[in-house]
Amino acid sequence: MAFVKAQKSKAYFKRFQVKFKRRREGKTDYRARIRLINQDKNKYNTPKYRFVVRFTNTGITAQIISASIAGDIVLAAAYSHELPRYGLEVGLANYAAAYCTGLLLARRVLKMLEMDDEYEGNVEATGEDFSVEPADTRRPFRALLDVGLIRTTTGNRVFGALKGALDGGLDIPHSDKRFAGFSKDSKQLDADVHRKYIYGGHVASYMRSLLEDEPEKYQSHFSEYIKREIDPDNIEELFKKVHAAIRADPSIKKSKKEPPKERKRFNKKKLTYEERKNSLIARLNAFNSAADADEDVDDE
Repeated sequence: MAFVKAQKSKAYFKRFQVKFKRRREGKTDYRARIRLINQDKNKYNTPKYRFVVRFTNTGITAQIISASIAGDIVLAAAYSHELPRYGLEVGLANYAAAYCTGLLLARRVLKMLEMDDEYEGNVEATGEDFSVEPADTRRPFRALLDVGLIRTTTGNRVFGALKGALDGGLDIPHSDKRFAGFSKDSKQLDADVHRKYIYGGHVASYMRSLLEDEPEKYQSHFSEYIKREIDPDNIEELFKKVHAAIRADPSIKKSKKEPPKERKRFNKKKLTYEERKNSLIARLNAFNSAADADEDVDDE
């Protein structure tokens, strides 16, 4: 039998260090995170904010977060499932919805900090790159873009949320190279193409092509749009109204939850300390009274 050298000895396994749980689960890039949260030492306890954007199959989450030793602290958050309140009831996970979610978060956090009047941002989205200018009184609210594990390809929806936050008045370091409409050949951003994506023009184009080529697929694919009487010609007007509504009132609206219905129990209800104490006293009193009754019978 040939000699086989042990590649991993006992010393290797004794020194093996298990990676962080979220690294093992593939949820956090700690190499990127440490560079986003490290603060300059001469800024002492000043929080370093991140503009965090995450996507699910049906929605978008945008948050302003700062890191602390105890854990991450969320300053403000906005979700695409809030957009029906502003008039957008369908397509809550596309580029245009990402723009609306970023705009909503920007206006919300500035209103919370009472900076919304100083920094109005870019009121009308033209698709051109925009960066907020410092005012005379307070500096603009600064945050760093945190994309997580998303691949930062040109035209990714995360940059739609970034554009919405920029137009909303936040100061986020960025480059226009990843916005939809940037040409690799000319090295310039085509503002008209970017504007088309912001106002859902790419959705309208796809609707028109399906309507001409595959009417049956159009009926099934855009059934929610048809139900709400949204056609390719009025999508841009719809998004303009949504942007105006967000700027008019970006505050959080608390949901009214109905009280939970009483459910049938199949086990005994857990008693509180006071209930257990009272039950014990009642049992002791009953036991003592029964013992006293037995003594009276014996005396007779």
